[in-house]
Amino acid sequence: MTTPDDRGKLPDVLKDAQAWVRKLGSGRVSEWEAQAFRHWRDADPAHLAAFQQAARQWQLLERAASSVLSTNAEAARHHRRTLNRTPLGRRAFLGTALGGAAVAGIVAYSPLGMWPAAEQWGADYHTAVGEQRELSLEERVRVTMNTRTSLRRVSDQGESVGLELLDGEAAIEVSDAARRFRVEAGAGRAVATGAAGFEVRYLDGRTCVTCLHGQVGVEHPAGRRLLQARQLALYDGRMISEIANVDPEGVSAWRRGEMVFRQTPLPVVLDEINRYRPGRVLLVGETLRAKTVTARIKVADIETALLQIQHSFDLVARTFPAGVLVLS
Repeated sequence: MTTPDDRGKLPDVLKDAQAWVRKLGSGRVSEWEAQAFRHWRDADPAHLAAFQQAARQWQLLERAASSVLSTNAEAARHHRRTLNRTPLGRRAFLGTALGGAAVAGIVAYSPLGMWPAAEQWGADYHTAVGEQRELSLEERVRVTMNTRTSLRRVSDQGESVGLELLDGEAAIEVSDAARRFRVEAGAGRAVATGAAGFEVRYLDGRTCVTCLHGQVGVEHPAGRRLLQARQLALYDGRMISEIANVDPEGVSAWRRGEMVFRQTPLPVVLDEINRYRPGRVLLVGETLRAKTVTARIKVADIETALLQIQHSFDLVARTFPAGVLVLS
């Protein structure tokens, strides 16, 4: 199992401060919780300093976050939903603590990956940046979680019958041929009715289910698909694709610590790199978005790969606090 490098490690007091930032930023704060926050803040000068540091981190990244909101439709939609559901009283409280409800909405979405987004707080299992984790569920299901992945157990009468993939990517091996096991993700779910191996990837509202061996059903309001080995189906909130053949080596590269790209648009490559790297890499310039990349990148050598991308496309790189890198 891999673990985050030292850049991903934070003092406990700063972790607590960031937890308060995301709690307050969610807009779901009771009077009791607001009072608890004030007690925590006033209990030790280090608490206030840590909270101010967490707030400053966000303020330093505000320009980068604005860029994300202007280029990432899903982030923008989440931001608008957060603002619409945040009551005025709580917005006023957030204004005192963080500088406005607008900041709260972005913190809840966490586009720069400084902490899990609000929807992922109820996860039973979570992996941090650069971390992979293996789980065994009742000895019949083995799960491998990729970086920045959140899972919640789905139970029926106390027995695990599946998982909900809240965000990220997971590989599932089901060894019991007599039992159903499902993975819910977004608007649909993948169902193994016997021994099978499959992967589910759920990012930015889009889901990809890939069957590695055995058979896996994909159930969606718009239709159903039955996948055989080396087949995949894609879906979002509205539609499900037809079945397509796939090279499993490329799909499962992450389990070997690699990312494989074949004529992949540069913004898509950087989005994938951002999943494995603390902070955020941002691309500025519309003409650059048409560039494509063919490469095999080792997760352990991401910074070297970024230098190669910078030189290949003659990009200018600017660094900011908290691991933010702007390429233009």
